[in-house]
Amino acid sequence: MANVVNLNKFRKQKAKQARVKQAETNRRLHGRTAAERARESLQKKKLETQVDHARLSSSADPTAGDDD
Repeated sequence: MANVVNLNKFRKQKAKQARVKQAETNRRLHGRTAAERARESLQKKKLETQVDHARLSSSADPTAGDDD
């Protein structure tokens, strides 16, 4: 005799597998790990700091450095 299969469980299992597969595809296309986001944020902060320190003077008052 054949085993009896509950079609509702089978349908739910199939749908779950499809969701897992779609989630994996989305992670590969769009996702980044928390470590990657943190590394990028740290690099951005370092770059901004370097740029701020490399400025010669603030451009707010153009006559501030002139002693003519």
